[in-house]
Order: sequence, then structure tokens, then C-alpha cells
Amino acid sequence: MAPPSLRQRVLAVGLIGPGRVGSALLDQLRAAQPRLLRDSGLTLQLRGVVASKRMWLDCDDAELNGRHGGAQTWRPNDLDVFAEHVRNSGRHALLIDCSANDDIVSRYPAWLKSGLHVVTPNKLAGSGPLDRWQAIQRACADGSRFRYEATVCAGLPVVQTLRDLLDTGDELLAAEGMFSGTLAWLCNRHDGAQPFSALVREAHALGYTEPDPRDDLSGTDVARKLVILAREAGWSLSLDDVSVESLVPAALAALPREEFMQRLDELDAPMAAKLAEARACNGVLRHVAHLDHAGHASVRLMVLPASHAFAHTRLTDNVVQFRTRRYCDNPMLVQGPGAGPEVTAAGVFADLLRIAESLQVHA
Repeated sequence: MAPPSLRQRVLAVGLIGPGRVGSALLDQLRAAQPRLLRDSGLTLQLRGVVASKRMWLDCDDAELNGRHGGAQTWRPNDLDVFAEHVRNSGRHALLIDCSANDDIVSRYPAWLKSGLHVVTPNKLAGSGPLDRWQAIQRACADGSRFRYEATVCAGLPVVQTLRDLLDTGDELLAAEGMFSGTLAWLCNRHDGAQPFSALVREAHALGYTEPDPRDDLSGTDVARKLVILAREAGWSLSLDDVSVESLVPAALAALPREEFMQRLDELDAPMAAKLAEARACNGVLRHVAHLDHAGHASVRLMVLPASHAFAHTRLTDNVVQFRTRRYCDNPMLVQGPGAGPEVTAAGVFADLLRIAESLQVHA
């Protein structure tokens, strides 16, 4: 029981996409519930879960605990019914979209207008068509909240840091960094001891890559993150405005995913050559994204001097450097692990808690 002095709040939650990130999030929510109730008077009520073709409603903790092998009664997937069910579950209701589905993102404006809050690690919301992004922003005008911290660097507070800078009157001049935990891990591990293709397969098995590793290797995933940051800064950037250097040979770009995975060894020779180039000048390979106030946006593999700040990242570290009017001579850096289901889920969880903290008293 929460102490009587604490304000009691109930937040109805619906989850879309119980995959790696979604399942990790459910574990984190369940483990944190006793502490949240005890320390802040917050009750999280899981009202339903939607998978690709099925859903279940009115979950209780026993069903949640047994979701991997229990006897849940599933019903056909209907997102309209699901959203309405969660919205009618209480005064405060929130949907979490852990899918990578563009059709689901298209529903955000209507959900937000209906009073639902939305939290997501789905990058298609912030980097998709500009008019849809603007519609999402307009839909928040009546008080619904849309949070998307985990779309950029998993659990790192990158979007929140930028938002705090701007809200306090600072101005973004440029942002640069390593926005892919996957590519950071690959660059850190690519030392010639084993083929690059073997590292990609290992990263895929660890869950570091997107379902199709080309979404990482092509630079498209990083470009989306750059667009999200630009739009957070108020700049009307679109994906087509980003100059992207892909690590995927043209001959492999359009293949079915399974065939691409079978031909991964065709990446080995080009990446070995890039490693030799870096070593020839005592540098390191890093995958770097750049954005500036003039509208220049790029994503490419670079050779950096060993003294560069980005040369000292470890494993899946992301590092983002903000150059602002206040932080001009000595830019602000945010650095830490940027890949994996657990840290991504933690970023989503943090957004949920920010929304919960803003809720009015509700017994």
C-alpha cells in the first residue's frame, strides 16, 4: 500500500508489439510495479496486448506472468477495438507501440485526439512524411502526450536533453555522433581477426540489428534518427534530404532478406579495405552522422584520428555531440549503450514515467 500522503494515480496501458523490446518492457513494468505503488502511488494496469494478428484484453498480472506459455484467450486483432478498450479503462490511458509498422503510426493522430497518450520506439513516426509528423504534433494540442525518446539512442536521454536545451532558450547549431549501437559494435569489433560478415551474423543473433541488418548497414536507420533530432529542433528535414553512404553493395540491396544473409561474405573485402585505410593513417573506423543549421545532413563511415572523442566508444556505445549557442566551444556529449532490447525498453519505460508524473490525482 502506498503511504496515505501519496497521490494515488492509475494509468491504463496497452502494448502493441510484444516482440523483443515489448517483452523486455513488460518484464520491467511488472518488476517495477510494487516499487512504483509504494514510492509514488502509481498503479500501472495492463489492459491489453496486440501482436501481429492477435490480441488479448483485460490482462491481469497472472496472465502477464504466463504470457509466454499460459492459457490466454486470444481474439482477432482489431486496433480500433483495442484502442477504445484501453481509452475507456480509466481517466488516464496510454498506448505503447513497440512495432515497426507504418500503418500503426498513421493512427497516432486519431489516438492522440481521442485523449490517449502514445509512447513509442517506432522511428517511422518521427522520420516519416512531414505532414504526418505535423499532424501528430497538432493532435497533442489538447493535452495528450507523445513521447519517443527510444527512437534515437535506445535508453540514452538524447531527445530529452535536446528538448531541455531548447526549452531553456538555447539554439541548436549542429549535432554529430554515432547513432547506431549496431554499427558502433561492428566498428569496435572489426579488427581483422574475423570476417566482417561473421560479426554481422553475431550482432543479428544478439538482437543488436534490425530484423533485416541492411536497415542498419545501409545507414537508413541512422538517417531516420537524424531526421527525428532535426524535427525536434524545429527544422523541416525529411529522409530524402540526408546524404547516406551505404555499406551494402548495390548487388545485395534489393535481395530477399534470406538471400542477403546467405551472401553476407560479399561485404568482407570492401570492409577489409576500409580497415586497412584506417590503419594506414593510425586512425579508427566510425559510423558518423552529421546535421547542421544550414541543412546539411549526412551519414557515412569515416576514418577518425585516434584522439577523436568518438574513437573511445565501447561495444554498443552511442555518442551524440550537441553544439549549441551555449555549448559552442565545448560541445555537450551524451554517451552510453545504444542497442539491445533491455536498454531500448528502459527508454520507453522512462517516457511512460514522465507522462505518469504529469497526471492529475486519480484514485
